[in-house]
Amino acid sequence: MGHTTIPEGYRQISRHDGVFKEQVHDAYKARGKLLEPSVCTQCGAVFHQGRWQWLQAPANAHRAICPACHRIHDHYPAGFLTMKGEFFRAHRDEIMRLVHNHEQHERKEHPLKRIMAVEEKDGTTLVTTTDIHLVRGFGEALHHAYQGELEYHYNPEQNLLRVSWTH
Repeated sequence: MGHTTIPEGYRQISRHDGVFKEQVHDAYKARGKLLEPSVCTQCGAVFHQGRWQWLQAPANAHRAICPACHRIHDHYPAGFLTMKGEFFRAHRDEIMRLVHNHEQHERKEHPLKRIMAVEEKDGTTLVTTTDIHLVRGFGEALHHAYQGELEYHYNPEQNLLRVSWTH
């Protein structure tokens, strides 16, 4: 990994640091026990057996907003993936297909793992996500497929992960 300045409130972590398994406070998780079944009024995901799933909502389902739709509404991502470098610019379309395919695969089983936005600026692409594990998976998939320089910066107070991939 190259030398970078770590923003205040963040700490650099290794790719397989156990910090991802820690229980952290997340303002986007339900504060109390969510009634089951509940259906998200935005995306239609159903909260059943303690987790959000893609199911047919029963007619008597309670109405709620899932954490992913809540984050999207608030424009408050949990994950940030920054991609840059000459190799990235030369292979951007192929690399973005890998990112989108990874998200589609994850989202089939995990409705809370979504891309929020893709932004371009000066040859750099920023992908924001509703979930830290999704953005970590993007970084691992990119590094596995193309190598390059991969850095993770996790902020436990905000349950926020920034991944930077340069190649």
